[in-house]
Amino acid sequence: MAKIRKLVIPAAGLGTRGLPFTKEIPKEMLPIIDTPTLQFIVEEAVSAGIEQVILVTSKGKSAMEDYFDPSPYLEEFLRSKGKNDLADCVKRLGHLVEVLSVRQKEPKGLGHAVLCAKPIVGNEPFAVCLGDEIFAPWAKGGVQGLKNLVRSAEETSRSVIGVLKVPEDEICHYGAVDAGGKEFGSESPVPILGTVEKPPAKLAPSLYAIIGRYAFQPEIFEALESLSPGSQSEIQLTDAMNTLAKRGRLDGMLFTDRRYDIGNHLYYVLAQVDSALHRPELSAKIRPLIQKLLEEK
Repeated sequence: MAKIRKLVIPAAGLGTRGLPFTKEIPKEMLPIIDTPTLQFIVEEAVSAGIEQVILVTSKGKSAMEDYFDPSPYLEEFLRSKGKNDLADCVKRLGHLVEVLSVRQKEPKGLGHAVLCAKPIVGNEPFAVCLGDEIFAPWAKGGVQGLKNLVRSAEETSRSVIGVLKVPEDEICHYGAVDAGGKEFGSESPVPILGTVEKPPAKLAPSLYAIIGRYAFQPEIFEALESLSPGSQSEIQLTDAMNTLAKRGRLDGMLFTDRRYDIGNHLYYVLAQVDSALHRPELSAKIRPLIQKLLEEK
């Protein structure tokens, strides 16, 4: 049983959904109150047993790697001001996990971004988390989905992806999976027969959407390398997953964690509010303020 030790975070995109903020700042650094989205993802991965994070980046994205570097001078300054809790937080970030980066020099799609990490990943199973999706660690029960994917992939030596059931009018925005009519659960993997990228609702094989959490066996690299560039000269990860599915090498598991798409303005705001309502120093103050805003509206 090969242990999954490495996580790939594709983060080379232009972040157009977050403009103008993301013109100079990576979307993965969008904060939920005072915590960057990227930190939530890395902490989720560490809790799932990940030891090394590989950022697939492009020009202007160095802030992500810098964020996890030790900052002894900042720690010293904070302690001199008596802010030991903040100093401890900064110290923890600098020792949380090993973070490496590799460049995706051309925007050739998500599949190509994952393939860029192959020289570091090598011939090992690995996880992938998309940088604009977070699962609320403050919610009851914490975040279990990635842990379940990693556990299943380690036990079965098969690739396993996260799925979520979405409304019919939303499936066209996701990759959809064909499981032969079977229902997914969060504890046991279900074999996937095929995947389709952003199908019209009437042609979707199911309403189970592929979300941004994956645990792959190294054979995904071979599948990616065998693909010809498709629309806009991109290599799609969904197409490579379909190759694995046709070989009988792909499973899916249902995610029940509370999910937020940070690139969607509505869900980004909801993530902020949800996080604030779960922070003791903010919750009691924000509730009457929200109520007041609703009444004034």
